[in-house]
Amino acid sequence: MLDPLSDLIALLRPSTVFSKGISGAGRWAVRYSDFGHPGFCTILDGSCRLAVDGQAPVTLEAGDFVLLPATPGFTLSGFAPADPVALDPHATTGISGEVRHGRQDGDPDVRMMGGHFAFASPEAGLLVSQLPAMIHLRGAERLSALVAMVREETGAERPGRDLLLARLVEILLVEALRAVGGEDTPPGLLRGLSDPRLAAAIRQMHAEPARAWTTAEMAKEAALSRSAFFDRFARIVGVPPMEYLLGWRMSLAKDLLRRGAGRIEEIAERVGYGSASAFSTAFARHVGVPPKRFAMAAG
Repeated sequence: MLDPLSDLIALLRPSTVFSKGISGAGRWAVRYSDFGHPGFCTILDGSCRLAVDGQAPVTLEAGDFVLLPATPGFTLSGFAPADPVALDPHATTGISGEVRHGRQDGDPDVRMMGGHFAFASPEAGLLVSQLPAMIHLRGAERLSALVAMVREETGAERPGRDLLLARLVEILLVEALRAVGGEDTPPGLLRGLSDPRLAAAIRQMHAEPARAWTTAEMAKEAALSRSAFFDRFARIVGVPPMEYLLGWRMSLAKDLLRRGAGRIEEIAERVGYGSASAFSTAFARHVGVPPKRFAMAAG
């Protein structure tokens, strides 16, 4: 059986990885403007403060890992008062050495590794819309090791670097998102997967997207009554079960059309439609354009 989280990350195709070392000492503060791409960092030594727009400030300590799925504006600083230095994250992406903030000599008060990546798929909103604005994990040794490997690879020009970086970021995402769940998570796939009953139905939907599902059949997979399943799914995932299935089928269809992975009739069958005309009608209603026009524009 396929894993829905792995499905989603594979569909988004994370790529274009960049990382750098960051340190700070004395009085220092930097203000990064809104970036939009997913950003991450792990604290190697010491501590500092992080204030992400719209979130309560947090203290970051050695072993902490932070993932900002859409990287809004944020301020990073030491603990002594300091006027933030404005930085444009788009202008710092080419820097590969360690960046030092505050006092330039002596030992730093904090050392970290940070970076960002991009999603190759235009469907990035699928994931980002279902995540907290900030994922902050303490004692994340496995994630720290992954970030160290990302840092090592981005600083070298070895054969297969791009492929290895893409796989490392996929693993990093899975590790970080595994830790997200429960009541603090916005309604969506991750919160649904943290519910054992709903997870059983969601996994089966992902394993068999072409199956002629009904709400009653999904409820049976979840070992719930039809009404209890419908209410629980809509509350925890954020949409009714058949609407979730439609959205996933259309995401698969868009990916297949972009890649030219078959004729319209074949794609229709792979995502659960008995005819190309029925698929075309549903696709146009959901996406806004017929599948043939979508494929031509994507090509």
